[in-house]
Amino acid sequence: MTILVTGGAGFIGSNFIVYFLKHNTHIKIVNIDRLTYAGDLANVSDVENNQNYEFVQGDICDQNLIKNLFKKYDFQGVIHFAAESHVDNSIKAPDAFIKTNVLGTFNLIDAAKNHWMEAPNKVKNRHATSRFHHISTDEVYGSLGQDGLFTEQTAYAPNSPYSASKASSDFIVRSYFHTYGMNVVTTNCSNNYGPKQHDEKLIPIIIQKALLGDEIPIYGNGQNVRDWLYVLDHCKGIEKAFNEGLSGETYNIGGGNERDNLYIANTICDILDKKLPKDKSYKEQITFVKDRPGHDFRYAIDASKIEQELGWRAKETFETGIRKTIDWYIKKYRN
Repeated sequence: MTILVTGGAGFIGSNFIVYFLKHNTHIKIVNIDRLTYAGDLANVSDVENNQNYEFVQGDICDQNLIKNLFKKYDFQGVIHFAAESHVDNSIKAPDAFIKTNVLGTFNLIDAAKNHWMEAPNKVKNRHATSRFHHISTDEVYGSLGQDGLFTEQTAYAPNSPYSASKASSDFIVRSYFHTYGMNVVTTNCSNNYGPKQHDEKLIPIIIQKALLGDEIPIYGNGQNVRDWLYVLDHCKGIEKAFNEGLSGETYNIGGGNERDNLYIANTICDILDKKLPKDKSYKEQITFVKDRPGHDFRYAIDASKIEQELGWRAKETFETGIRKTIDWYIKKYRN
């Protein structure tokens, strides 16, 4: 069995590939990544010599390339990570998000449909179990107030070009299930953190700025809340949904670790004060900067569906996962 993983040189995709190949030795992965600024082949160096792994540098928007890859490898599954994902970048240059996240997803799922199916609701025999798994985000649901949780029934209300593009891609995948009877599953995750995350994201920024002695920038008053999910827990949830999820269903994957941004910064500084003490606390580097436009106040996921139906549960608390994350970045930034 061969599956296509898109965006596998990025943060979550690379962590998933290394984890999945270790635990599924009978499956081959073809990893396609455009290697933009957010992709790095060093992220998958652990598997570059694995006989069940192959890398293709390419763009998911390239119709001929994707079509030819399906012909060559006869994929029996797609796990679709590839996406532009940094909200700040989507505010400055939304066109790249529409192209990759909307058109790229359409191109992939349409190629899969054409390769796997004879006609609507008629699957080719050898692709009876072939599945398209779309990785999405909790940001499609918009912003929460002080109370409540996002469930799979929460109405979509995206507030940034990034989340709007992901919402669009979710609907495209949904339509291919309802119109063509394709075997699809979608997972919407909360904020991921852990090894290999790009330096532009909140937690790597805090660690890097702290170690450099620079100001640690926190938007607004630092009270924006996110549900933090350790990347390896997310990878295990993806594996569960890909293997066991019901076709056409959506599963929310959350860490159950709501923390505000100021808490995140203070916790990282507290750990660094003990690991790499200096003459004054790293907390003195925390500064507040102008909030970004359309900054959602709070995200929090109700993960009870995947917990009850598929038996997945996050193992890491934020306080255990952040220590592992800091250790990894200390090695990265201190080398």
